[in-house]
Amino acid sequence: MYATGYNSFVAVDVRIRCSCGTLGGAARGVSGTIGNRLVCYCDDCQSFAHFLGRADDVLDTHGGTDIFQTTPSHIEIDRGTDRLACMRLTPGGLFRWYADCCKTPIANTMRFPRMPFAGVIHSCMDHAADSRTADEALGPVRARVAGRFAKGDAAQIGAHPGMPLSMLRIAPMILFAWLRGEAQPSPFFDAAGNPRAEPQVLSEAELREVVSARDAVSD
Repeated sequence: MYATGYNSFVAVDVRIRCSCGTLGGAARGVSGTIGNRLVCYCDDCQSFAHFLGRADDVLDTHGGTDIFQTTPSHIEIDRGTDRLACMRLTPGGLFRWYADCCKTPIANTMRFPRMPFAGVIHSCMDHAADSRTADEALGPVRARVAGRFAKGDAAQIGAHPGMPLSMLRIAPMILFAWLRGEAQPSPFFDAAGNPRAEPQVLSEAELREVVSARDAVSD
């Protein structure tokens, strides 16, 4: 059993659900010290939100996505697993997971199944159900990254133009998780390393359409 409370250093369970409630689960035993929370303003994260048609509720006013980085073994999906879908903006891009019933983004993972990394997207985390805010459950945002892609004045929000050195803290987390075998169990890849949903790679025409929608948003 995980402890509860408003101390972001205490491990808690955070419920995960899509907007329509078909897909659900939890991020188990997470905290501000077990994971890493950031806001990413990169053009690909913005494109993902526009692909889903969810830019208004996924992106902040500067185009940022609030993401909690953890390992797949901390994430459990126990309802609506058949609605889990995956896409890639390009053939070499990240695996971006979402619920196809209502286009709620769930997480980003590497394309390598043995890499114990998952970036859980804020809009699927149901903090209200647990009577905790994101800051209380996951700790404060540690960095705002890829600010050169932000809408408006990135300096105003304290966003680093690229990736600050402070983000290197994620590297030992991934290394130790790999040594502990925390790539599994995973809701995204089976034990043989196969993705649980076939990734859809956007065609050039589809990508142009998404980029056009993204760039049409005024700075």
